[in-house]
Order: sequence, then C-alpha cells, then structure tokens
Amino acid sequence: MLKALIVDDEELARRGLEIRLADIDGIDVCGHARNGREALTAIAELEPDIVFLDIQMPGMDGFDVLTAIAGPDMPLVIFVTAYSEYAIRAFEANALDYLLKPIDAPRLEAAVARAREQLELSEVMGQRARLLK
Repeated sequence: MLKALIVDDEELARRGLEIRLADIDGIDVCGHARNGREALTAIAELEPDIVFLDIQMPGMDGFDVLTAIAGPDMPLVIFVTAYSEYAIRAFEANALDYLLKPIDAPRLEAAVARAREQLELSEVMGQRARLLK
C-alpha cells in the first residue's frame, strides 16, 4: 500500500484528487495539507511515499517545498497544477511526474504506476546494497 499526501491550497482540488485516487488500488491518502508549511509538517509526521504537490500556493510554493524536503529519504513528488509552464522546471527538480488540472484518470493511473515502479526499484537497490555489505 502506497501512502499519499495531497498538498493543494484549494479544498475542491484536494477532495477531487482524493476521490480519483480512491479508484486506484493500493493507494492510501494518509493526509492533506493546504500550504507549504503544512506540507513540511505532514511529510515529517506521516512519511508518505508520494506527495501530490500543487505549485502555486500562498507562502511557500511547490518548488520551495521540494527544496526543503530534498534528501535521501524524500518521498516521490508528483506535481499537480493548472499551469503547464512549470513542467520543465519540475522535471529539472527531479519530480517524478507532472499532472495538469483537471486531472485525467488514465494519466493519474500512469503516474501512480510510475511511482510504484520507482519505489520497487529503490527497495531492490536498498536490499542489494545491504547484501553487498
């Protein structure tokens, strides 16, 4: 089961994404955050596998959050935004995926599948490293 955190300043966007994620097997929405500061707290407390992160939010934007959580134990980040112009910057910042609002269900499923594959690969590599010690 993948733990997901939804970060968006718009309540309807958070609820809509949670409804769409409920249709995908193996995803548990462990929490929501309305802004960057709440996101940092929720990430530290909930330790999600995936963060669905809006870009334009008051105070800390999505890129500020991404910078603040950077490190070896950071969750996978899938940006969810209404603005296509940030896509290149998102991938340069190593986001796993970039979804445009309104979210297309098949596209969301593909992003979750990619996250699942990435997490499985990370787990295999971690096991391999432990065996080689």
